[in-house]
Amino acid sequence: MTQETGKKEFELTGKHVLAITVSAFAIIIGVNLFMAYSAIATFPGLETKNSYVASQEFDRLKAAQVGLAWDVGAKIEGETLILDIKDKAGDPVEVASIYAILGRATHVNDDQEPAFTQSSTGAYVANVGVLEGGNWNLRLNATAENGVAFQQRIQIFLSDS
Repeated sequence: MTQETGKKEFELTGKHVLAITVSAFAIIIGVNLFMAYSAIATFPGLETKNSYVASQEFDRLKAAQVGLAWDVGAKIEGETLILDIKDKAGDPVEVASIYAILGRATHVNDDQEPAFTQSSTGAYVANVGVLEGGNWNLRLNATAENGVAFQQRIQIFLSDS
């Protein structure tokens, strides 16, 4: 204590330094645990259950898909997703079935399954609502009328405006 003011001056002791160090490491470890939990909680899962079996069929499926000679493009205009599938002659293709997931590459929170209908131009259209700008992926699975499976991931970029 000083005689003039009667106040005790602060003295930094080993206990204070220990408390500061432990607190700093606790914050760092806490943030790391939170980030690890967030990464695991948003992971969409496995692409395939058995990668060995999938690899054995890959070349056969790829050759069949390439044999279709489809040219596939997708774009979003307003609230409409337009999927254009053309054959090697440039004519619209009619598919036996079509299934797709539209979503972000980084998480599954915005994923949706568009319900496609074929328009008068031959393109497939679906209402997807208002989407935020940025990168979107359309994971397309279609079946040709001859039964050949077609799979493709199409990247779509939307500007923020």
